[in-house]
Amino acid sequence: MSTNSESFHGIIPPLVTPLTGRDQLDQAGLERLVEHVIEGGVHGIFILGSTGEAPSLSYRLRRELIDQVCRLVSDRVPVLVGITDTAFVESVNLAKHAADAGATAAVLTTPYYFPAGQTELTSYVRNIVPELPLPLMLYNMPQLTKVWFEIETLQKLADMEGIVGLKDSSGDLAYFEQAVGLKSLRPDWSVMIGPEAQLPRAVELGGDGAVAGGANALPRLFVDCYEALRSGDQVKMQELHQRIVQFQQVYDVGKYASKYIKATKCCLSLMGICDDFMADPFHNFLAPQRRQVAEILNQLDVPVSQS
Repeated sequence: MSTNSESFHGIIPPLVTPLTGRDQLDQAGLERLVEHVIEGGVHGIFILGSTGEAPSLSYRLRRELIDQVCRLVSDRVPVLVGITDTAFVESVNLAKHAADAGATAAVLTTPYYFPAGQTELTSYVRNIVPELPLPLMLYNMPQLTKVWFEIETLQKLADMEGIVGLKDSSGDLAYFEQAVGLKSLRPDWSVMIGPEAQLPRAVELGGDGAVAGGANALPRLFVDCYEALRSGDQVKMQELHQRIVQFQQVYDVGKYASKYIKATKCCLSLMGICDDFMADPFHNFLAPQRRQVAEILNQLDVPVSQS
């Protein structure tokens, strides 16, 4: 499988981790989910990100997930693997396992818990990249890690060939535009947006696509919107983007920060794709919330198997 950054574009769903128990993969559900998104035309799959509940999973389960996804994908699309950890060595070990399993690239956000200064962060990345057997995409997620990959830091890191781009989930389009501007230093970098409803503006600014959580459930909708953007079909793009905005209502269901993952897993459960079991300490949606999500899917003409 090619590892150049040209692979990283379009719609790449941050795959949920289907579970049936605290440390048990929903094997059948994972297979259905992988086939669902690939049949939906996605341009890659990202596992062990925020939507994948990576920090809540055991190291054993993370490795099992990597093995199973790489086996199921079987080189049909690139597989990107989140390796973020509080321990440097564990990130490296996971990247090595991912490489052995056949993954395409590693994805790394800023280490969480103790907030790192930008000088510390720069040296951290400079130290870890030579240890990794895979190309590395950086991941800006300040809401959860408390630290940004500041633009000046990215400029300093642009001389490292092992880094192939950035996923930005900050939601700050001014920052995203500056990140895209770093292509003047690294034309080969891929710069992907996280907040999926910002896809049109992100592509307009020169971005390469979206790591869109909603593409777990509705991959074809996001892929068609991206392709309409690339072809310049504004009428079709606006129609599809309106459906994406309508889908965003599922993220308003529930009241905790985990509701984004809960909503995504609930959609997949209602669609009969995989179980909605959540990793501790989170709980799946109960019947009232499931009915709300089902109603939103019904409005989008998405068949659901239960209410």
